[in-house]
Amino acid sequence: MTAPPRILPLGDQALSFQIGEDIDAAANARVIALADALDAEGIAGVLDRVPTYRSLLVRYDPETIRGAQLGARLSALYAGLGPQAGGGRLWRVPVLYGGTAGLDLDALAAEKGMSADDLIALHMGAEYRVYMIGFAPGFAYLGGLPEALHAPRLATPRQQIPAGAVGIGGRQASINSVAGPSGWRFIAGTPVRLFDPRRDAPFLLQAGDRVRFERIDAGEFERLAGRAAAGDPVITPEACA
Repeated sequence: MTAPPRILPLGDQALSFQIGEDIDAAANARVIALADALDAEGIAGVLDRVPTYRSLLVRYDPETIRGAQLGARLSALYAGLGPQAGGGRLWRVPVLYGGTAGLDLDALAAEKGMSADDLIALHMGAEYRVYMIGFAPGFAYLGGLPEALHAPRLATPRQQIPAGAVGIGGRQASINSVAGPSGWRFIAGTPVRLFDPRRDAPFLLQAGDRVRFERIDAGEFERLAGRAAAGDPVITPEACA
């Protein structure tokens, strides 16, 4: 039996509406549906909402609406959610495996007892779900990584990983949105910029989207990187399933 949602206060200006305990696609879909319902409701005093794996964080103005009132409104919205539709938009993300971004490809393949090509085939063969955006602007946490590729993070994080690096951390996959330190294991890089403040929509991906990786060579990577540097998003999504 599914446990009832929990409403957790986060200070006096935010709360978390938690509907599960695990990384679960169905729970995440309901979180996203609740976020959409909240947007449509237009509740005065709601400042922001952030969907996560299993909860919805909501920021609010306590001078306009109290936390208990907001919690009650969220509970009512949640109770009224209908069946969830299929997956969100599908993005086919071009990636160059190995290279300067894919620092861990060969070592991880050896650790798994497989060739680099076998690892790449497994990685490309899966469809990934964008569970949430967080950590850095536009950073995408991806579920759906094949179990054979699950791998622990590095004991000592690297201090500078480039934007676009495609990584593995535990049972999650990721695409870096900006350069920075990370302990994830990186096997590829994409010229696509997940975060570009010049665009009308600075974040390319959103929670609920789907991702498939498609292999490109170094020449194609450089060509697409030039387009991305000029502000071209490079890829466009396919319709929802």
